[in-house]
Amino acid sequence: MQNQASANARKFAPFLRREMTGGERLLWQRLRGEQLGVKFRRQHPLGSYVADFACLAPRLIVEVDGSRHAEQQAYDTKRDAFFKSRGFEVMRFAANLPFSGLQSMVEAIYNRLTEVAAVAPIPAFPQREKEQENAPQLKDAPESE
Repeated sequence: MQNQASANARKFAPFLRREMTGGERLLWQRLRGEQLGVKFRRQHPLGSYVADFACLAPRLIVEVDGSRHAEQQAYDTKRDAFFKSRGFEVMRFAANLPFSGLQSMVEAIYNRLTEVAAVAPIPAFPQREKEQENAPQLKDAPESE
């Protein structure tokens, strides 16, 4: 499988879920439960990496970066390249943004989901109308608080 997680990533992911930052927790409250019309997974292992938030259909990863990411740009570039090679789009936000601009983050994520869903490939052999019924449908734009 192309998105198979390594043993280390699978082992580390539950720890990261328990130890989410305050900003990640705030964002998770707005992404969970298909509030944007698609399912997000938090601290989802992919390959040898763990994505902060991953939407598998359409393929979008959302990262909330703390200050240490300024020191590890080469690592983040390599990580983004891995995700992109697996067909994912990657969005990065500063760790303090959920505290001051949560609604703008959610709107940006929703807009990107809409763009990614619009360019998603159509299956070559749809099975009657089941493909349309099971296709992820994006809800209307999120309401402001």
